Amino acid sequence: MTPYLIDDTDYRILQYLIEDSTRSHKDIGELVHMTGQAVGARIRRMRELEIIEGYTVRWNPLKVGLDIHAFITVFLSSNAAHPPFQKFAQNHSGVAELHRVSGEGCYWMRVRLRDQEELNAFLDQLLEYGNYRVNLGMGQLK
Repeated sequence: MTPYLIDDTDYRILQYLIEDSTRSHKDIGELVHMTGQAVGARIRRMRELEIIEGYTVRWNPLKVGLDIHAFITVFLSSNAAHPPFQKFAQNHSGVAELHRVSGEGCYWMRVRLRDQEELNAFLDQLLEYGNYRVNLGMGQLK
């Protein structure tokens, strides 16, 4: 896939959106010396080119009771286990990220769960597909 070229103004608009996606087109326009309408057109173009794929919200999982933050390396028991495992992980609300990886393990996942009991139940379900290694998050630094 050929990378899309964007100019410096597009890049600055993109950086302002990454910093705070709730900024209005007018506010960004003032920062890049353009009208809000012109900024909106550039943002639409970057969406059409799939440079901007969507928007997200930063949130605090601890404030909603998700106290367990675990990083799990999954070792599948067979090649046949990949499709059902992927379906399980993609449909489980506690799985925040799922990556197929090279090196040690088959998959890496990041999960957010309420408590140790919920983590144990999740790990019991993982055993249907293979084995795992768990590392608990102790605090986010960046």
